[in-house]
Amino acid sequence: MSLTPPLRIGFIGAGANTRARHLPGFKVIPGVELKFVCNRSAESSQKVAKEFGISRIEQNWREAVKAPDVDAICIGTWPYLHAEISIAALKAGKHVLTEARMARNAVEAKQMAFAAKAASKLVAQVVPAPMSLDLDSTAIEAIANGWIGKLREVCVTHTNGGYADSKTAFGWRQDFNLSGYNTLTVGIYYEIVRRWLGMDPKRVFALGTVFTRERRDADGSSKSIRIPESMTILGRYVDDGRFIGHFSGVEAGTGRNEIRINGSAGCLRADLAKGKLWYTPVGGTEDVMVIPASARRGWRVEQDFVDSIRTGAPVKLTSFEDGLNYMRFTEAVFRSQESGGMWVDV
Repeated sequence: MSLTPPLRIGFIGAGANTRARHLPGFKVIPGVELKFVCNRSAESSQKVAKEFGISRIEQNWREAVKAPDVDAICIGTWPYLHAEISIAALKAGKHVLTEARMARNAVEAKQMAFAAKAASKLVAQVVPAPMSLDLDSTAIEAIANGWIGKLREVCVTHTNGGYADSKTAFGWRQDFNLSGYNTLTVGIYYEIVRRWLGMDPKRVFALGTVFTRERRDADGSSKSIRIPESMTILGRYVDDGRFIGHFSGVEAGTGRNEIRINGSAGCLRADLAKGKLWYTPVGGTEDVMVIPASARRGWRVEQDFVDSIRTGAPVKLTSFEDGLNYMRFTEAVFRSQESGGMWVDV
């Protein structure tokens, strides 16, 4: 018999990623109990509870975070509630795992980071950017060992056709009240870059465009759109290193999904769609980097959260402090593009 007490988790919000990743991920970890689900309606909560064998539902998240038979809260709502629920849960003595797009803006993210610091004995984790998990350790090691040399350029490109059709319905990612300054995949891709480099640009300049200014919501109403459907970013690091980013939801082709880091000694190129990494030394040829199985981390977000709670190990992917850093960048980019293209400090 295990002497480890069960870890009891409640779920507030059961969006697509929670149902696809977190609920099944926690369910298979020994000693973890799924205690309740609190979704937007009792009907949807019942549906999720039945699917995952959860015995009860809650209808008021403010009361749910105080439940005495729960040790941790997994937050799967839209970003507009991430800060409020996280802070309430931490104050109630609960560990917190919150979905990515940490918050709507840097102010909310700072409040979350402050609450986590005040409750330092509790685990506070943001779901990490998943696209590079198998590449991270190899890329970080190559950069640390000087393969890049002095940083010259960081080039990030992520495009798709999600908004190419003007008839596509209005969604929560385009709702400023729900998403705030989060724009396309700017924040989640920047999290990867920061993970690899460990530093931020001093300032950014951005130009964004909304091509379809109004879209129909599910109820048939017309919604105005403020969040850009295409964004181009320039940034400046110390010592003249540059950040160049292009993010688009209006590319109707196959799309692009790439990070390049160019330096005085060589270039790292990551194709995140293929999960491959290449290195080219200056004056040499490009070769694919062999990543051993031991270096491929894969998706283990739920296990990491549980391990941090049980062992006291610090959160690596992703702490609230790291989340605050990518939210500062995200907000600076949004503010720059809304100003018409002014340089904004990060």
